[in-house]
Amino acid sequence: MLKIGVLGAGHLGKIHLRCITELSDTYNLIGFYDPDDKKSEEASAQFGLKRFSTMEELADAVDVVDIVTPTLSHFDCAIMALKRSRHIFIEKPLTNTVEEGKTLISLVREANVKAQVGHVERFNPAFLMALPYFDQPRFIEGHRLAQFNPRGTDVSVVLDLMIHDIDIVLSVVKANILRISASGVAVLSDTPDIANARIEFDNGCVANLTASRISLKNMRKIRMFQRDAYISVDFLEKETEIIRMKDVIGEADPFSMVIDLGEGKGSKEIFFDRPEVTSTNAIRDELAALAKAINDKTETVVTVEEGYNALNVAHQVLEKLKYNSNLIS
Repeated sequence: MLKIGVLGAGHLGKIHLRCITELSDTYNLIGFYDPDDKKSEEASAQFGLKRFSTMEELADAVDVVDIVTPTLSHFDCAIMALKRSRHIFIEKPLTNTVEEGKTLISLVREANVKAQVGHVERFNPAFLMALPYFDQPRFIEGHRLAQFNPRGTDVSVVLDLMIHDIDIVLSVVKANILRISASGVAVLSDTPDIANARIEFDNGCVANLTASRISLKNMRKIRMFQRDAYISVDFLEKETEIIRMKDVIGEADPFSMVIDLGEGKGSKEIFFDRPEVTSTNAIRDELAALAKAINDKTETVVTVEEGYNALNVAHQVLEKLKYNSNLIS
């Protein structure tokens, strides 16, 4: 059984601690480290776990280090763990800067350990249900809207929210990026609180992504259009909808929905499918997936390279936002 320790006992850190306790057949949860006394007291009382004096002391006692600290400290925490040849789980975004992310890729390879990035939407059951239906999407529209919460304002809305959808898009669209354009504005914090990005790929696909943390309601939805199909994934409600079209051969069923494409172009029958999605705990599943990769000596589901790619695109979006902001001012 793998010994694991958690760095960070904040809101998300406590969720990780709870999920790991539910994976008692997979992990032996040794304890946690957080410099904040109040958070640590709450975590110790809630889970009955040991609070380590330093993150180095924790890393020395485990096989796996789960990094659930603020983004600014991801890099230093990861380096500390990798120097001790520990496997790591690191929350998204991978690091604070692209340069740090690039360095981390090399260090993970050097340490010859498993590393997984916490792009949790990859484990969302609605996305997993839709995965087999994706076939070269050509237009993607994503909306990730959240009510304001000061907890996430240490980074811009791009690194806090949009990066989820950037990672999803990059995992589905297997093509190079041609250009990125973006616009956004800071409303309540010092960095953009609402942003829109248009990502164009060399295979013709276009992704239009909007992220906001100042909305009146929450929404996490992505829609993908491809030849003869429309696929909608609601990450929040955990719902999947697939609309497919097939050429009508011979006489169409009189009760089916058919679109006439015009003289000489034939017609297509429309099929609606809303498969039943079984609700799961995506954070628990991604932690279990890391253990499986370690034990089976296989690749992690979300590699540091993929975490870096999402981070790199997110920073390109931020650069476009900064450029457009300078033009306006």
